[in-house]
Amino acid sequence: MGGQRESDGRAGAADGDAALLRSVATGDAAAMAALYDRHAGWLHARLTRRCADPETVREVLQDTFVTVWRSAAGHRGQEAGGWLWTIAARRLVDARRAQERTARTAAPLEAAVGRHEPAGAPSAEDRVLAGLEYGDVGTALDRISPELREVLRATVVDGLSTREAARLLGIPEGTVKSRARRARAELRAALAQLNPSPIGGTA
Repeated sequence: MGGQRESDGRAGAADGDAALLRSVATGDAAAMAALYDRHAGWLHARLTRRCADPETVREVLQDTFVTVWRSAAGHRGQEAGGWLWTIAARRLVDARRAQERTARTAAPLEAAVGRHEPAGAPSAEDRVLAGLEYGDVGTALDRISPELREVLRATVVDGLSTREAARLLGIPEGTVKSRARRARAELRAALAQLNPSPIGGTA
């Protein structure tokens, strides 16, 4: 019974998000404020895990909701939290790239005196994030079901433990583990369809 209530609650939240986004698409500022109140907190927390600069986090969060305001009509019905995080992640990658360009332009002498990497260069984690949002991996992620995708993002992209992911997503730890296994299998299958191997391709 408890699992049913939990499932119904998540479905209700998803329906509520979809309704808010439809209203935002019509220019409803109150719906935009409600969507912000519902999602800004966890987006800020997740961005802070990836970026230590609070000013950058604030700017990315603001840019995310500006993008939502402008492109809500393009929401294709996928789970709203995943859609919002995709926008936020791309804005963060864009911010990192802008910082890298600024660092190269503003301090050419500093870079020439033996610094191996500009201060604003993307970290390995940022490069992984960029790979997850663009290219084949991003396309493959879009092909797996939303509930599996959000578990994969929480455990792989955000590096959360099973317990942390369960708390963030509001599902049992056992469900996180089983969904993570299914997500990896579906992701491998989606990538295989995108990049069929020329070796052993006959079944």
